[in-house]
This record gives sequence, structure tokens and C-alpha cells, in this order.
Amino acid sequence: MDAESSQHAGRPTLAAVAALAGVSASTASLAFSGAGPVAEATRERVRAAARELGYAGPDPFAQSLRRGRSGIIGVVMEDRLSDAFRDPINVAMLDGIADALGSENLSLLLLTETGDGATDYSLAPMDGVILIGCSRELDAPVTAFRQRGIPIVAIEAEPMPDVTPIDLDNRAATARGAQYLRELGHSRVALVTLPLEGSREGGDLTVDREAQSRAHTTVERIRGAREVFPWAAGVVATASSVDAGIEAGRAVLARHPRPTAVIAQSDLLALGVMRAAEEAGLSVPQDLSVLGFDGARIEGATPHVLTTLAQPAVDKGRAAGRAVIDLLAGREVGPVRFTSELRIGTTTAPPFAAENAQESAPGEN
Repeated sequence: MDAESSQHAGRPTLAAVAALAGVSASTASLAFSGAGPVAEATRERVRAAARELGYAGPDPFAQSLRRGRSGIIGVVMEDRLSDAFRDPINVAMLDGIADALGSENLSLLLLTETGDGATDYSLAPMDGVILIGCSRELDAPVTAFRQRGIPIVAIEAEPMPDVTPIDLDNRAATARGAQYLRELGHSRVALVTLPLEGSREGGDLTVDREAQSRAHTTVERIRGAREVFPWAAGVVATASSVDAGIEAGRAVLARHPRPTAVIAQSDLLALGVMRAAEEAGLSVPQDLSVLGFDGARIEGATPHVLTTLAQPAVDKGRAAGRAVIDLLAGREVGPVRFTSELRIGTTTAPPFAAENAQESAPGEN
């Protein structure tokens, strides 16, 4: 059977790729694995043949799993490993996933950004995959997962074909929080956002950066705030962390006129903003109101009870785990959507100074 016939008979094979590239099957295998002395020109010829046939690469456990499954579910996060476990929301979602998968004796394989730009999630040995907060920069690995017939579940991602969504009301929830600040009398409101790009660059939130961003959760929360405060400027944080929140908070509070309230896109960022305010000699909430997002447990980190939009992170993880189980069993699975709750704490209040309450923001009369 020639390469073209093999392609149309079913899923393309490594043998078909080797035949099209004019090399042996073992050379093609080495070209994919990078484990042997294959010339770069030959390696590229094999890759070109694979692209032409729509071949995603060999399953690393193919020989040992011909009659079964690996029992492994991959969890893909675009954070570096050290950053991923600093965020309590990530930990809560992983707890929920592990809780659901444990009942089926399935194991987790955590796939995170390595920082060298060479991360390839698509060849990892797994039966299913859960994407957590991933951007469209994972289009290529997602395509490879599909070609390998791996069920895909995505937590908070843009709609993608053949991907089961587990969503959160990021936009609507942020709009509710922003409306609460408006009802308190705030008009000068600034944003401290989650990263906008995979490069984790900080700096000003510009129109171009917002338009070009592929970070779904970040953009949805920005849009929610802009429903109430369309003129709101902001700063992009480099990560969801207290340190990144301090850095972004310093930049926001250095602006003139200074905002009377900050909408932070995570509780860790909110905590950092409050510490930046303390550095500047400002009191929360008398001089600055701070709104977070997540409902994370940060007891002892601040004397305040943070006003935040609490999300059901563990439940989201459980839903994702159950969805993978159902997909592996051949059951039909629909989208799941969760809502967040506005929890009012001690970090928000009406603007303290009369001039703050009365001064109009740009574009507002």
C-alpha cells in the first residue's frame, strides 16, 4: 500500500510518512524522537511528509499499550511549574481534577511551560488531556491531540472544535464587581490584569496589546470591567502573584490622577496592590478600594477581608475530570458553565475625599 492509500485507509502511520519521505521507518522514528544521528535535512524531509499526511507523531507508549490505555490524563498549564503551584486557584482546580479521576484509578501528568520555548505537549503519553486557562498559542498541540484521537477538555478557553468547554462567567462576574464599585461612587478605576501574552510581559494595558492578546480569561475580565468603566486604564502583571501585584500596583498608583479603586484580576494581584498602597502611605479602603477575583484563601497575608469575586475552582476541576472520564467511555458530554459570587469584604468603600467622589472621569459628564 502506498502512502496516499494508507492515508485514506485510516489514521496516517509512521510507515506512510517514511515511504513519502523516502527513508526507512526506523529513520523516520528517530527523526521524530530526536534520539539518534539523523541529518537535519532528513529530519525536515520527514517532518514535511508528516505535515502533508496529517501525521501528529508516534505515541510514545504505542508498543506497550497496543491492547490498552496508559491510565494517564495530561493537564496542560502554560505557567512554569514553580508559578503554577504558587496560585491557590490552580491547586484547587488540580484537587478537583484528581478527586474525579481518582475514582477511575487514573493518574495525572502535569505539563507546564519549561521556559526554553521548546515545550511540546503533543507527544506526551496520555489517554485524555485537560487544558487549564490556556491561550490559542496551543493551537498546534491541540490539533495534534485531535489527530491522535485524544479527548480534550478545556477550562476557560475560547471555543475550539472537538474540545469540551468548562467555562466561568469571567466577563459577567467582573462587570458585577465593577458595578458595585460604581454604586459606591467610584469613577477613577484602574485595572491590574493577568498576563496578556505567553511572554509574560508587564507594562501598560494598551489598545494594541488588548486586541492582539490570545489570553482568554484575561481578555474576558477586561471586557467585563469595560462594560461599566469603558475609559479604565490599566497595567498588565507578569504573573498571578503577590510580587507581580506589587510591581503593577506601584505603576498604577504613580499615575495622576491616582485611581480611587483598582480591579485586580486575581486575589494574589489584589494583595500585591494593597501592599503597594501601604508602601505609598495609602490606607485601604479609605484612600483606595481594591477588588480581587478568585476567592482564594489568603488568611494571615492581610488584616483585611478582601472584596472579591469567588469562583468554584474545585468544582471546575471536578467537572473537567468527569468530562474526560465520560469522553473516554464514549458518552456524549456537553459544555459546563460556572458562576462567580461577589463577596463584599473590608477592602472596598466609597471614595474617601469629597473631590474624588465628585470629580468626573475622562469621557464622563
